[in-house]
Amino acid sequence: MKICDLTQFYSPLSGGVKRYVSEKVRYVREHSPADEHVLIIPGDRDGVSHSDRSRVYTVRSPLISRTSQYRALVRLRAVERVLEQERPDLIESGDPYQLAWKAVFSGAALGIPVVGFYHSHFPEAYLRSAQKFLGRAATEFSMGLARRYVRQLYNRFERTLVPAPALAEVLKQWGVENLVTTDLGVDAVCFRPQPEPGEDLRAEMGIPAGPILLLYVGRLAQEKNTHTLFQAFRLLHSRRPGRFQMLVVGDGLQRTELQALQRDLSDGAGSPVHWMSYCEAPERLARIYRGADLFVHPGVQETFGLVTLEAQACGTPVLGIRGSYMDRIVHSDQTLWARENSAEALAAAIDETVRQPAKTDPLALHARVASQYGWPEVFGRLFEIYREVVRDFARRPPKQ
Repeated sequence: MKICDLTQFYSPLSGGVKRYVSEKVRYVREHSPADEHVLIIPGDRDGVSHSDRSRVYTVRSPLISRTSQYRALVRLRAVERVLEQERPDLIESGDPYQLAWKAVFSGAALGIPVVGFYHSHFPEAYLRSAQKFLGRAATEFSMGLARRYVRQLYNRFERTLVPAPALAEVLKQWGVENLVTTDLGVDAVCFRPQPEPGEDLRAEMGIPAGPILLLYVGRLAQEKNTHTLFQAFRLLHSRRPGRFQMLVVGDGLQRTELQALQRDLSDGAGSPVHWMSYCEAPERLARIYRGADLFVHPGVQETFGLVTLEAQACGTPVLGIRGSYMDRIVHSDQTLWARENSAEALAAAIDETVRQPAKTDPLALHARVASQYGWPEVFGRLFEIYREVVRDFARRPPKQ
C-alpha cells in the first residue's frame, strides 16, 4: 500500500504534524515492509528526496511566518502532478484549507480514496479566542459558518480521523458523519526516564540549580494560550521571588511578549525566564523534559497534546488547565490542575503542585504511556484503518 500525506501544517523546524509524518515514515521503514510513503509539503524550492520506500516532494511556496517557517502551498497544479505521477493507494489530508479541497478533487479524478486528519480544531482556536474583538453576535455567526464549512469539507472524505473521542462527539453534533478516533504517539525509546542529573542540563543552559524549573514546549501563539502562562509566571515571580525559573522552547507571534517578560523580571543575576527557539533533536528535547521539575501546558484548545505525552514518557509531572481534549492522555492526578482559564488560577495551581510531594513513579508513568501510545502501536492501528478504507473504496460500484 502506498500512502500519500499532503499538508501545509509543516515547518522544517518543529511541530506536531512534522513529528507525526516523520514517525510515520520511520514506521514504514522499520515495521511495514510492504508499504510505501509519499509526503507533499511546502518548501523554499521545488524538489524531491528519496529514502527507503519513501519520497518527500517540496513545492515552492511563500512564507507566511518567518519565525515558525510555515508556508502557504498555493501551487495546486504542482500537487496534482505529483499525485498523477505517484498514484498512491490512499491520500491523507492534514489541514482544512485549499490543500484539503485539492486532495478531495484529485482523489475523485484519479480514483483514490482520501481521508482527512483533524489536527486542529480551528473554529474554536481562532474564532472563540477572537470574541472580545468581534463581539458575541459576530462570533456566533462566524462559528455557524465555520461549522457548515467543516461539515461540507469533512463529509467528502472517506474517513475523518480525530485524535480525541470528545472532539469526535463535537464534530458529530456539527454533522460530520464519517468519524474515526485515533491517537498520536510517542517515541518511548527516546522519551523515557534516565538517571542523568537535571543540574547538568541547567548548568549547560545557564539556569540556576536551586529554584523550581517550569517548562513549556510549543508554539508561542494565541491558540496555545501562552499569554496566560506568561502572566501566571509573572504572578509567581512577584509572590515568590527566586522560587521559580521557566524555560520556554518554541517560537511564534507571542515571542515579543516573552521577551518583554524576560526583560521585566531581570535583575543583577539575570532573568528567571529562559528561551530557546526550537529543539529539533529528539534526544536533546528528552533531556530538556527530564531536567524540568514541572511541565506546564496552558492550552485549552489542544486536540491531543503531543508534548504533554512526551513529558510524561520522560517521567516529568505535567500540569495544565482542566477541561481540554488533552485531559484524557494525562496519566497522573489532575486534582490540582487549574479549574479555569486565567493567569491567577494557573499560578495558584503551579504553586500548590510544587508544594506537594511527587505521587507518580516516573518508570510506572513511562510504562503506561509507552504501552498505549508507542508509535508502532499507534500506527499499527492506523494502518488497519487505511486498509479498511482502501478495501471499502475498491468494493464500491463505479459511478455512472
